[in-house]
Amino acid sequence: MSTDAPRYRFAPSPTGYFHVGGARTALYNWILAVRQGGTFVLRIEDTDESRNQPQWTQGIIDALAWLGIDSTDPHFEGPYFQSANAAEHVAAAERLFASGHAYYCDLTSEQIQERAKQTGTTGYDGYSRDRGLGPGEGRVLRFRVPEGHTIVKDLVRGDVDFDNATIEDFVLLRGNGTPVFLLANVVDDILMRISHVVRAEEHLPNTPKQQMLWDALGHGAPQWAHVPVLVNEQRKKLSKRRDKVAVEQYREEGILADAMRNYLMTLGWAPAGDTEIVEWQSIVESFRLEDVNHSPAFFDVKKLQAFNGEYIRLMSIEQFVEQAEVILMSPGVPWPADRYRPEMFRAMAPLVQTRVAVMAEVVPMVDFLFLAEPPTDDASFTKAFSGDVAASTLEEIAVEFESITWNVEQIKSAVEAVGERHGIKLGKLQAPLRVAVTGRSVGPPLFEPIELLGRDETLRRIRLALARARR
Repeated sequence: MSTDAPRYRFAPSPTGYFHVGGARTALYNWILAVRQGGTFVLRIEDTDESRNQPQWTQGIIDALAWLGIDSTDPHFEGPYFQSANAAEHVAAAERLFASGHAYYCDLTSEQIQERAKQTGTTGYDGYSRDRGLGPGEGRVLRFRVPEGHTIVKDLVRGDVDFDNATIEDFVLLRGNGTPVFLLANVVDDILMRISHVVRAEEHLPNTPKQQMLWDALGHGAPQWAHVPVLVNEQRKKLSKRRDKVAVEQYREEGILADAMRNYLMTLGWAPAGDTEIVEWQSIVESFRLEDVNHSPAFFDVKKLQAFNGEYIRLMSIEQFVEQAEVILMSPGVPWPADRYRPEMFRAMAPLVQTRVAVMAEVVPMVDFLFLAEPPTDDASFTKAFSGDVAASTLEEIAVEFESITWNVEQIKSAVEAVGERHGIKLGKLQAPLRVAVTGRSVGPPLFEPIELLGRDETLRRIRLALARARR
């Protein structure tokens, strides 16, 4: 390849939500382009007209920006659209025909299958190679696979040897004259002067065909690198139909961009040192394709959440509040917008920050503060009030609350005093109080939000719970 600055490309299809596997591949390409002073080319492969949608294209661009792959960065180029190069794809196919690297074939799929039965072979047997056919209605253009072997030099997998005898003469133009993906992909890479193709290993079987096309079109092939696919807990390849794979979904649930990209970079590769959670600049400086593992990488949602929890706890309170309020002030929260109190959440933020793994968990931690009535969890209520003295001790707590100075210390002391009179530990005594005030059996520390709710509201909720318990 040229000694010019390297050009990496990321070439997704806009046919659905942005896959986490694609996000990892994009990060690999971005890191290498930035560190080497090269270019990251975004090419949208939009030739599948039946499945492409403009919102999927925008979704890809937005997800890349969220991950830090910024279209305003000088290393970023695009987006380009594969459909804009359709004429170039056809022209390249015609050059291959004119040079003898390709030929036309008029066999139908049924005829190919019948010949395979007769000859005991599999697939297409090269029948039309020397028939001298020209272009015509229904005729496909096939590449004439040469004899010998094709060696794919791969930065991740080393030299991969393909016996050309196992590769049938593959189609370049369909019977209607439209180019297939293999040809379009190569022509686009040539036009865009791509020097490195870093992609998932599922594309490796196509690589010898694409390398033949590069050679036949008079260009040296790019540097290949095929990285391991992502798999689920059953070690099956992540599937949009079966698994939770959309970057957009994780973003909406409150996974932080820094946590997502750090975690994705550990799938098939690991930073040096004793921890996988490291600064992004350290990853940029140390990542090498040669160090990427060959084995499929397990996309562990629980581990991603653990990463995210660590990143949440690394935030300043100001950063945490800012991130949380993106969700707390969104239309999807269960309280009316005018009931949200920023100052109340800020007072709760230090208690919440240490207890959530994703930002979406903030809502059920604090919703009782902003709802007119606490949420109702029937199972928690029944369990909390199942004890013989649950209601009576809660009534005593209410009596204590009526006259104390209203602060965390006095609230806690009042509850402890009731517990001492009955020989009940604080943890058990809190259960009916927590359910009465918050509607749930688990949540942040109890006495701070009680102080924030105020005496009158707390007593009102306790009395409602007691009335329900006695029904």
